[in-house]
Amino acid sequence: MKEKIMAMEKYAEEENVPIIEKKSIAFIMKYIQDNNVKNILEIGSAIGYSTILMASAKNDVYVTTIERDEKRYMQCLKNVKDCEMDKKINVVYQDALELNLPEDTSFDLIFIDAAKGQYTKFFEKYKYFLKDNGTIITDNIKFHGYVGNSDAIESSNLKSLVQKIEGYIDFLKNNTEFTTTFYDIGDGLSVSKKNINE
Repeated sequence: MKEKIMAMEKYAEEENVPIIEKKSIAFIMKYIQDNNVKNILEIGSAIGYSTILMASAKNDVYVTTIERDEKRYMQCLKNVKDCEMDKKINVVYQDALELNLPEDTSFDLIFIDAAKGQYTKFFEKYKYFLKDNGTIITDNIKFHGYVGNSDAIESSNLKSLVQKIEGYIDFLKNNTEFTTTFYDIGDGLSVSKKNINE
């Protein structure tokens, strides 16, 4: 398994596929172990790197992962099969904003690591599928150090994207349904825990 993970890291580097930083996925795997997480939804599979590592965190973890890019979806399927994880991982080829999950679906953990400009939309759409004590974790909250420094960015596309992430951070801070903690790990993580109504 370790060799296969290393091969995926090499592939991601050569093909310029963004994958989660090692410190970030280590944090999430520990979170899964410490919080009895069994059912995970991942938005943005890429090549299945974080998917496979999350599924390997404990024996009783099942991951549903969504990917809209066909090439990455096919690569993810291949990697899942190579790692013999096809019984623990369901890979869905679809745009996450267009997917309709069955109403009775529920998750302990939702991991958002897809189109940065759509973070708030992903959060709003999928929060309804979270169990009462569930958590939403989002990656790339710092976005290579640009977040918080958008005024200094010259590229208008990049500036617009960073401002959307900053908007998402404000959305999390002001969200009364969830309590969010921000971690300065890897490229920045937010952990949003659903508030249980007494």
